[in-house]
Amino acid sequence: MKVVLLQDVKAQGKKNDIVEVSEGYARNFLFPKKLAIVADAKAINDIKNKKSSEAHKIEVEREKSKEIAERLNETTVKIVAEAGKDGKFYGAVTSKDIAEALKSQFGVEVDKRKIALDAPIKAFGSYKVDIKLYQEITGKVTVSVLEK
Repeated sequence: MKVVLLQDVKAQGKKNDIVEVSEGYARNFLFPKKLAIVADAKAINDIKNKKSSEAHKIEVEREKSKEIAERLNETTVKIVAEAGKDGKFYGAVTSKDIAEALKSQFGVEVDKRKIALDAPIKAFGSYKVDIKLYQEITGKVTVSVLEK
């Protein structure tokens, strides 16, 4: 009997997979626990629609990420930091600071965990920072740390 899995089922398959199982297993285990439904034409069509919708959503997100990456490659984020009387830099510039500066200066919202910063920036100057926007899409932004 062919069924469509509504959830991941160990040793059978993942959610939305169409699998062949014995009739007893389907009727006594999968159906009562609402883990699967019968694979009729309507259910198969619904799965195809969900998969095409999901593929479209991924493509739109990928295109949006490419646009943002192109915008970021041309930008320089300016962060003003406090300095002591001898010109030493107090504190550090972290990925959180960079994300907030990107949002306030350019209106680009980036998750701080996506900013690839090896260590916090602890000196004045310009730095190239990678921002992972999507799986293979990375934007490079120039971060300029200026003295107040």
